[in-house]
Amino acid sequence: MKKIHCLNNISKCGTDRLPQDYVMTDSVGEAEGVLVRSANMHEMQLPESLLAVARAGAGVNNIPLDACAQEGIVVFNTPGANANGVKEMVLAGMLIASRDLIGGIEWCRSNADDENIAKATEKSKKAFAGCEIKGKKLGVIGLGAIGAEVANAAAALGMEVYGYDPYISVNAAWMLNRDVKHITSVDKIYQECDYITIHVPLLDATRGMINKEKLDEMKEGVVVLNFARDVLVDEDAMAQALESGKVHRYVTDFPNPKSAHMKNTIVIPHLGASTEESEDNCAKMAVKELVDYLENGNIKNSVNYPNCDMGVCQAASRVAVLHMNIPNMIGQITGILAEQGVNISDMTNKSRDKYAYTLLDLENVLEPITLQKLNAIKGVLRVRVVR
Repeated sequence: MKKIHCLNNISKCGTDRLPQDYVMTDSVGEAEGVLVRSANMHEMQLPESLLAVARAGAGVNNIPLDACAQEGIVVFNTPGANANGVKEMVLAGMLIASRDLIGGIEWCRSNADDENIAKATEKSKKAFAGCEIKGKKLGVIGLGAIGAEVANAAAALGMEVYGYDPYISVNAAWMLNRDVKHITSVDKIYQECDYITIHVPLLDATRGMINKEKLDEMKEGVVVLNFARDVLVDEDAMAQALESGKVHRYVTDFPNPKSAHMKNTIVIPHLGASTEESEDNCAKMAVKELVDYLENGNIKNSVNYPNCDMGVCQAASRVAVLHMNIPNMIGQITGILAEQGVNISDMTNKSRDKYAYTLLDLENVLEPITLQKLNAIKGVLRVRVVR
């Protein structure tokens, strides 16, 4: 019987997919798996029983990734599960930034009691006129699941789309519309595009990437959209660019005391992935990842350990070793198994930065002494008998 704890409300579309021998527990202290959305885990005491955390969403800033890795706890996220919801919001952001829809709607509300509103409309509507997005240049920085969908949709709407991503995967490249121009220098986007939308993860290298220097490169009257992370944009520099008119509109999904007061900014209350469909998709994907790891030891979409898939175990036993990525680790593991007369029928080893993962199918069931010896290897963080 495996115990799962939800730190936030998780869509039943996901939790209903847990196998029958799984139970939901109110106590995180006894859970083997945790499902989370936005709850802050940084101050949480990680229980010894905890094997995996699945984030129903893409961002993992609320999870202590390195602390989890050090305890042999695999952290998953759900990239792409909410991509369509965010894509639609980006398109909406471009449209409301191009045509002053908000100003026009507010004018109608403020003049609702005017008996001659229809006549007044014809005189006043010119103040809210704008431009069409068809034929305009859109720069998409980051061509992951969301960026690729935005690029494809914009191309279908007749925009001239430039995409930049130095780390684009082969699968992502295949998914791009052939009309999307994949460029190798992001400066081309800054210098030529009428609209720029950011879809990159928050890293040290991307924090404040839209700064004064980059804003100075941009075309006069550019529209910048940020549905990724607020701190990707230097908001002091953005405020100055908006004040001068260099940036026509800044559309952000992240309200804060600065963005909420900036001139010519359209601030949305973090609605990018707030749709029933996105929440359902994220929950289903998170549960699938969690169950596959707990049942089979397979890792897909982890953010602190490498991906690894050996399918369903057909051997007598499967053992997972989570360890530091250091020399001679495989030799020590296999040496101990050989000493104890344990034969390996299949094995895979993957690494990611400081951490590594070794999954072994064995022809014998491990004795307690063998597990003790494996756990005693310097650099081993957790040994788990999967089955």
